Amino acid sequence: IVPKQADRFLFMLAPTFMMALSVSILALIPLSPSNVIADSNVAILVIIAVLSLSPLAIVVAAWASNNKYSLIGGLRALHQTTSYAIPLSLSVLGVVLMSGSFSLMSIVESQRNAWFIMLQPLGAIVFFLAALAELERVPFDIPEAETEVVMGWETEYSGINYGIIMTAAYVKFYALAVLFTELFLGGWLGPEPVPPALWTIIKTFFVITLMMIPRGVYPRLRIDQMLRLGWTRLLPLSLVNIIISLVAVSFMA
Repeated sequence: IVPKQADRFLFMLAPTFMMALSVSILALIPLSPSNVIADSNVAILVIIAVLSLSPLAIVVAAWASNNKYSLIGGLRALHQTTSYAIPLSLSVLGVVLMSGSFSLMSIVESQRNAWFIMLQPLGAIVFFLAALAELERVPFDIPEAETEVVMGWETEYSGINYGIIMTAAYVKFYALAVLFTELFLGGWLGPEPVPPALWTIIKTFFVITLMMIPRGVYPRLRIDQMLRLGWTRLLPLSLVNIIISLVAVSFMA
């Protein structure tokens, strides 16, 4: 169903755009050295650039719906994703500094002696929380707060369009979980009898489980609490993590 006063073209385009963005991230994330669609030397930069386009798709969907609740939810999502995209990007820089590469292949291989979650615990925590906010999962489900804005920017979507939005959200969920695995948990590195790709899947399943636990534990934050956490807590912590990484790299050089 397309609302009568909605912008039909943009209303139908937004879900497809969201799916394209989510799938394009997966193309750059290897499951193993032999299981990768596109091995890029600047994979991290491309992934961050794609993630930065996500708010645009949400705002377009909200505006095209011609619904005040959708628009409020879209603006909330814009504030939220902008607030947490910066800490998420900065938390990755510590890993880049220690590995000396923007390539996910090189980042995983540089963890043969020690996973980066042991060397970069602060960066891992910041990335994990920022990823939850990017995915709009509890306690960061403020854009879709059904008790306040009906269903947020998704209010007017139904049928296959709603299905595409949900599929895109869970593809992005998996993409960020496997990205966390490659950045901080050694990716496909593990004891030899288990295939490398299977190690990546096992670790990713563990990360997804951790990401789903807060849904049954924490209540939804208020929007002011969410913004304060992003700008006054995670952003400074991500900068501190970069400074620590620079010091560590200088000592190892």
